[in-house]
Amino acid sequence: MHQPDQYLEATDIIDCNHPDVRNFAAEQSTGAKGGVDQAVRLYYAVRDGIRYDPYYPFYKPEHYRASNVLKIRRGFCIPKLSLLCAAARACGIPARAGFATVRNHLATRQLLEFIGSDIFTFHGYAEFYLEGRWVKATPAFNKELCERHGVPPLEFNGREDSMFQPCNSEGRKFMEYLEFHGTFADIPVDKIVRAFENAYGRERVQGWIESFEKYGDVRKGRFDSEEVVP
Repeated sequence: MHQPDQYLEATDIIDCNHPDVRNFAAEQSTGAKGGVDQAVRLYYAVRDGIRYDPYYPFYKPEHYRASNVLKIRRGFCIPKLSLLCAAARACGIPARAGFATVRNHLATRQLLEFIGSDIFTFHGYAEFYLEGRWVKATPAFNKELCERHGVPPLEFNGREDSMFQPCNSEGRKFMEYLEFHGTFADIPVDKIVRAFENAYGRERVQGWIESFEKYGDVRKGRFDSEEVVP
């Protein structure tokens, strides 16, 4: 059985001892009344304060390091959960990374073409240890992005799991959880890259990496202005 205290420690990636992370956690949780309130405030700070970007790099530890994510202010689900876990640990709340494979029924045409699938492997979420049990929190999609896709933004109250809804506000399928991959004290970068290669093909993934190395990006423009698939 995993002991909660092991999820309070700083790691190379979830660097909760970094001054910027500690300051962020303190600022966002000022005036909070207990751990649950702190966790809720941190969740919304990361959900809406860090822009969701599925074209963010993914193959090095520094791409997920919480202090870097805080500086860059963008990232997909895993960088965002890394920052959320680090901020929670900085407040004395045990936090860990959880992963699942999901089928996304609402995406942009450009993203589906880029990935070559509507299945997103190693989708990440955070888990907090609050009031004697683990509670899931999914900070991936910021409020403005959800509104553009016609999906209510995920709320979190610190006592109930916050997981993607199966349908959007019009009743169309939104997200299906296909498989859960367990929880981790740190971000398992090697596992993530291997999972991407298995899901999308090694050649495609290596092409993304080569593009990042050569150009510093894999796409022009912003995800939040792409064509929403009806």
